[in-house]
Amino acid sequence: MAIRLKPVDVAVIGLGAAGGVAVLPLARAGLQVAGIEAGGWMDPHSFHPDEIHNNVRGLVTSVPKTKHEVPTVRSDPSAPARRIGNHPMMNAIGGTSIHYWAQSWRLKPWDFQTRSQITRRYGAGAIPAGTTLEDWPLTYDELEPFYDRVEYELGVSGKAGNLQGRIDPAGNIFEAPRQREYPMPPLRATEFSERMAEAARKLGWHPFRPPAAINTQPYRGRPGCAYHGFCGTGGCHISAKNSTAVTTIPEAVRTKKLTIFDHAQMTRIGSGADGRVTGVTYLRGGREYFQPARVVLLASYTYENTRLLLLSPSKAYPRGLANNHGQVGRHYFGHWAGQNGAMVAALFPFDINVFYGLPAQGTTVDDWADDQYDHAGLGFVGGTSLHVHTELHPIEAAAMDTFGRAPGWGSGWKAFVRQNAARWVASYLQTSTFPYESIFLDLDSGTRDPLGDPVCRVTTQAKPNEQRSAAFAQNKMEEWFRAAGAIAVVQAPLTGPALSTHAYGGTRMGNDPETNVVDRWGFSHEAPNLGILGASVMGTSGARNPTLTVQALAWRTAERLVKSWKSIAG
Repeated sequence: MAIRLKPVDVAVIGLGAAGGVAVLPLARAGLQVAGIEAGGWMDPHSFHPDEIHNNVRGLVTSVPKTKHEVPTVRSDPSAPARRIGNHPMMNAIGGTSIHYWAQSWRLKPWDFQTRSQITRRYGAGAIPAGTTLEDWPLTYDELEPFYDRVEYELGVSGKAGNLQGRIDPAGNIFEAPRQREYPMPPLRATEFSERMAEAARKLGWHPFRPPAAINTQPYRGRPGCAYHGFCGTGGCHISAKNSTAVTTIPEAVRTKKLTIFDHAQMTRIGSGADGRVTGVTYLRGGREYFQPARVVLLASYTYENTRLLLLSPSKAYPRGLANNHGQVGRHYFGHWAGQNGAMVAALFPFDINVFYGLPAQGTTVDDWADDQYDHAGLGFVGGTSLHVHTELHPIEAAAMDTFGRAPGWGSGWKAFVRQNAARWVASYLQTSTFPYESIFLDLDSGTRDPLGDPVCRVTTQAKPNEQRSAAFAQNKMEEWFRAAGAIAVVQAPLTGPALSTHAYGGTRMGNDPETNVVDRWGFSHEAPNLGILGASVMGTSGARNPTLTVQALAWRTAERLVKSWKSIAG
């Protein structure tokens, strides 16, 4: 029998990038909040700028709960599902915002109205076959104030390219209008990033330094970046990277309205006969607890959001919580082409000095992203952001491609690596992707966690639209590298989709409950006091990282809850 705890106003499941933001406006409004997190506080002194510690042993791979919950993958419903690697889901206060690159992008207006914009410009026949793409139920202009709020609460560095309609070529001229400048200037340039920027300008493109949730100067008591790197696999030992663990969560704790239950493994979300959620059940210290709550906000990772809903059936929801319309797990997609393949590597005839720095520090080109260019006759819609960056370390460098100039092993390989390890670099491409009817999430009864619960199963395939878009971007990236002086360029083969560190959908946001799980504010169409946070509510990816959009949506959902407390909480 679960131990029944004192009721709270709001239970937030997961204190990562999304839940870790939402708790702040809730606590400031005076609501009693229980933050339920599978991990605990991490000591910044345990983070080391060391390749073995971070990249080989791994901050994330040391988390046993995460490893047991890695989803399985299959290409279609008739194929066997299997695990094909690890995944950087993170159990800790701050979640994946501890070890992410901290790139903090806004989406563009086109990303919120993709279906209607494609149809308007190219006709309905340009919509990819089999896609379940819908326009978002909100616009960029509606989300812009929340982008702004999060940028200032966390601290984001960058340079505005469109400040209330005034275009500045020092920033991204293709971005949507912003209310005000970033809180801090962008991360510093390097000799290599400036070389790439100059090459882009010679091509007639528009390079800029991208935004990041990393301090470039002291901000709210935290120091500026020391450029030690290891952001992608480790935490910041000086707290210059603005994870929710060092920003919004401590601020919420200081209100004395947030109580954190750490090392608590969520098992079920409860609901009554009337369809309203009643609270959450979790394990902590070998005991089972039930936390009653008037409202529940589900804010775990995309895969786990779907999994927890499907693991929580009841009389009111026999197919899983909020799933009477069969939409939980649907409309799932990831940044397939940009992260699973589509990499382009370049070899230069001189050292390019990318061993020191961080992944968010670099040069980005948006000329080929979204719908910035005419797609007529190309055979695809959507686009790709092109990003080159610093941070390459000895072990990673030694795993370099030999560009057809040396064997893959032996003395010839060693000689080639010794000469060229500091002369190569890889790009980071992010291609906009869409949801499809044949791509979805469900439960895999054949693979279970230590509690006996099935893990999430991903059914996914490569789609022609995204493959063609990625191939187009690879060619543009090769053109850019060669303009910067590269003597050899390799385009990695485009592989099929697997798991993604940028996973979207499964609990999509939309006005129609027949095709969506949550409404335009992030609350369930079926369970009115259940809110869902994270990229799982997003309907499109854009050609960029999701975190800032996730956080802006989380703040918006929390603010809506505060303003409509009586109608939502009941």
